[in-house]
Amino acid sequence: MRPATRLARLTADIDARTPAHRDRAVDGLRALALLAVPTGHWLVGGFTRDPGGGLHNASPLTAFGALAPASWVLQMLGVFFLVGGCSSYLSHRRRTGSTGRWTAGRLRRLGRPVLGVTAVWALLLPLLHYGLGVPTATLHTASTLVVQPLWFVGVYAAITALTPWCARAAHRLGAWSAAPLLGSVAAVDLLRYGPYADAMPSWLSLLNLLPGWLFGYQLGVCWAAGRLSRRGAWLLLTGGAALFAALLLVFHYPASMVGVPGASRTNSHPPSLLVLALAAAQSGAAVLLRDRLARLLLRPALWAPVVAVNLSAMTVLCWHQTAMLAAAVPAAYAGGVPGLTTAPDTAGWILARLAWMPLFAVLLVVVAGFARPLETPWDRTGTARRAAAAVLSAGFACFALAA
Repeated sequence: MRPATRLARLTADIDARTPAHRDRAVDGLRALALLAVPTGHWLVGGFTRDPGGGLHNASPLTAFGALAPASWVLQMLGVFFLVGGCSSYLSHRRRTGSTGRWTAGRLRRLGRPVLGVTAVWALLLPLLHYGLGVPTATLHTASTLVVQPLWFVGVYAAITALTPWCARAAHRLGAWSAAPLLGSVAAVDLLRYGPYADAMPSWLSLLNLLPGWLFGYQLGVCWAAGRLSRRGAWLLLTGGAALFAALLLVFHYPASMVGVPGASRTNSHPPSLLVLALAAAQSGAAVLLRDRLARLLLRPALWAPVVAVNLSAMTVLCWHQTAMLAAAVPAAYAGGVPGLTTAPDTAGWILARLAWMPLFAVLLVVVAGFARPLETPWDRTGTARRAAAAVLSAGFACFALAA
C-alpha cells in the first residue's frame, strides 16, 4: 500500500471514530493555540555563546522592536483559556461523581506530564554535565527554558478548580461575569503604572495573575453555558480591539505581548490589561468563527492533525523547549551557528532561525514518542517510584529557580 493511500485511510478512520457530538471547532481552536506556544518560543528563544561554550538566553525582540506585532498573533493564551473554560464546563456537567472527584481527575491529568518532564531533566542534568561536559551555564539556561512554560500549568490547574463557581457566575450574570476580572486587572495596572507607582510594593503585580488568566476561562464557561451570544462576541471583538489600541497609543503599554530582556515593563508575567484586551478580541473572533471552523474541520485531512495535537497537548507544552535544546546544545560545540548559537541581532539570524524551525518540529515529534506515556495514567507505577519522581522534580525545580 502506498504511503499516500495509507495516510488517506488513517485520516478517514480518525474522522469515522469521532463522536457526532464532538465540537470540532473548539478542538481546532485548542490545537491552534497549542501550536502557537512552541512557534512563539522557538522564534524568540535565541541564545548567545560565551567563551567557555555556555549558552545564555537572548531574544531578537531586544534588537528588533518592530517584530512586536508578531506576538499579537502568537500570543493565543486567551484563546487557550477560552476553550479550556468551555471544555471544563461541559466535562463538569457530564461528570458522574462528585465535583471533588472530577477536580482531582483533571488535576492529575495536568500534573503527570509536569512531574514527568521535570523528573527526566533532573536525571539528565548530572549526565549532561559530568558525562558529556556540558557547561553549567548551558544547564542553567536549559532549566530556565524547560520550567518557563510550566507556570502556565499551575495557573491553569488553579483556575480549573474554580470551574463550579465559574459556572454559577455564568448562569447568574452571563458574559458580564467576566467584567469584574477586567476591572480588577485595570485597577492593579493603575496602581503599578499610575502616578503613585513608585510607592507601590513590587509584589502588587502578582494580584493580576489569577484574574488575568481567569478572564478568558470565564468567557469560555459562558460560551459553553449558552450565555455568550453573537452580539456579545461582536462586543468583545470591537471593544477588545479598541481597548488594545488605546492602551498602546494613549497609555504607552509595551507593544510586545511577551517579555523582552532588559525591558522595565512586561505584559505577560503577570498579565497586564493589554493581555486581557487581546484575549477579549481573540475570544470574540473565535466565537464568531465557530460555525465556519466547524464546517472546515469536517474534512478528514484537516481534522486528523487537530486530533493528533489535542491528544498530545501536554506533551507539546512540556517538551517543546527540550526539542529546541536538543538542536542548540550540540551546536554550541561547533561554535557560532547562525540561528542557533549566534546573537539574535541581525536579519540573517531571523532567516536562519526560520530555517531551523522544521528541525525543531521533527525533534519534538521524536521526543513526544518517548514522552507521550508520561501523559497517560501511571497505573503500574508504585508509590515508591511516584515519590522518587516527586523528589527529582522538586530538585530540578530548585535548580531552575536558582538559575
